[in-house]
Amino acid sequence: MQLVKTSRDNLLRPLQIVSGIVERRHTLPILANLLIRKSGSNVSFLSTDIEIQITTHAECGVGSDSVATTVAARKLLDILRAMPDGDVALSLNDKRMTVQSGKSRFALQTLAAEEFPTVAEASEFNASVSLPQKTFKHLLAMVHFAMAQQDIRYYLNGMLLVVEGKKVMAVATDGHRLAYCGVELETEAVGVGARQEVIIPRKTILELQRLLEDNDDPVQVQLAANQVKFTFANIELISKLVEGKFPDFQRVIPKGYKNAFAIDRVRLQQALQRTAILTTDKFKGVRCILDTHMLKISSTNADQEEAQEELELDYSGDALDIGFNVTYLLDVLANLKSEQVQVSLGDSNSSALITVPEDDNFKYVVMPMRI
Repeated sequence: MQLVKTSRDNLLRPLQIVSGIVERRHTLPILANLLIRKSGSNVSFLSTDIEIQITTHAECGVGSDSVATTVAARKLLDILRAMPDGDVALSLNDKRMTVQSGKSRFALQTLAAEEFPTVAEASEFNASVSLPQKTFKHLLAMVHFAMAQQDIRYYLNGMLLVVEGKKVMAVATDGHRLAYCGVELETEAVGVGARQEVIIPRKTILELQRLLEDNDDPVQVQLAANQVKFTFANIELISKLVEGKFPDFQRVIPKGYKNAFAIDRVRLQQALQRTAILTTDKFKGVRCILDTHMLKISSTNADQEEAQEELELDYSGDALDIGFNVTYLLDVLANLKSEQVQVSLGDSNSSALITVPEDDNFKYVVMPMRI
């Protein structure tokens, strides 16, 4: 029975969308597969790892019948990538899927669609907000690098999304640094009532960054008690939420620092990159000495080697000697696109606040380290 007949690229696009979350090794072998459902000309492709589920559609079905099956996602994707441009046909015969293009032919094992564990969608969503894809992508890009990776405090292994009236805020922290970004929408969130806060898992955030486009097409975000759903551009992504209480980020962001200076972002970034060369993998510390009209950045390592950079700047505050993990500073400078950054400091034991001049929508806090 023929399922699909279309051009290679037409089939490759939906497969690339859903294959990102498929794990190579899984306790349930069927989770290495993707679920293909055909109903007339409409074909849906679905993948899940039990925590996240992605669905997309394509108009490439053959015949009017309805059929569903599951096939190994990576194998099907690798076969299509290796094929030359041209028409591809998928057909199903006796639990085997045949992939054919020109003189090439592949027969793949399938598993029954009934055994595929799909994620049950929440019965009701408490809040819904719609914003342009590029706005949401920008929001994620400004904070994602500060998420923890495998922290025992599991609620840090994700991003906090806050919806309040017309404002949408994203916050991420790993306990050593915190990134905050907010956007103001034209229309208020629907059915929100009060402020809504959810923690979205790290894997979901990285997947969204891969799938979102830099355009003005809308992405709808729907929040439930234990689930979030994103709908955009023929893609539906459902994800479980991380349970737990996210730290109160408002208390972490310093206010009223008197020592502040603005500096060219690229100049600072390049000076830090050069100084970082002589730090060790274990100890990424750089020392920053701030004095009137001058910032001195230095690093040393176990081999008694040292690097030193001096930057002139417009500064007339207190003299300070403070250490930082250089990676945390470079991460934020690589993600910002502004020409200038503003650095605000309290004393040598206080965290630093990095912002963009005349822009209240982004704040980055980094803790000092002993050098």
